[in-house]
Amino acid sequence: MSVNGITTNTGLTTGKTYSSNAKKTDAKTSSSKADTTQAAVYEKSDETVAAPKTERKVDSETIAKLKADAEERTASLRSLVEKMMTKQGMTIAKSGALDFENGTNLAEIFKNLEVDEETRLQAQKDTAEDGYWGAEQTSERILSFAKALAGDDPKLAQDMLKAIEKGFGEAAKAWGEDLPELSQNTMKMTFDKVNKWIEELG
Repeated sequence: MSVNGITTNTGLTTGKTYSSNAKKTDAKTSSSKADTTQAAVYEKSDETVAAPKTERKVDSETIAKLKADAEERTASLRSLVEKMMTKQGMTIAKSGALDFENGTNLAEIFKNLEVDEETRLQAQKDTAEDGYWGAEQTSERILSFAKALAGDDPKLAQDMLKAIEKGFGEAAKAWGEDLPELSQNTMKMTFDKVNKWIEELG
């Protein structure tokens, strides 16, 4: 066997070995790239599935508390007024206070009532600046109720404002003339607070 033959064979063998290793390396590199690409696609898909959903949550606890408190206070006030009317031989039915279809004039009804000292003192306490029916506390309750219903939704906040405007409009209609100063102050304070809240929501 000649030296050239050995060299040639060795060269061929070496060449084949080198070529085989190169192919394996390329295959590994290709496989590695494929795996990397596949992992990236998987992570992206998983990220999309895990995206949080935005939902408006109604603050049911606050609403229930406000309603229960208002019902209790309203019942107390109603009882006080009914007792006062009964003493003067009047009933709500006879006074026409509930005749909303034909129009009511609560202002005229209350102008004709004689307020006893006990009722006057209680009303004075309840409608004082820091009283439950005072402008500050009443406007704050209305705002809290609106926030509990609308959450952080600007559109619903606007709907709350319209509902509040309608409510004061209905009150003025039932009263039969310009609302008393206390109601006017409450209305102004409520609108200021609600509008400020809406501005903050953007």
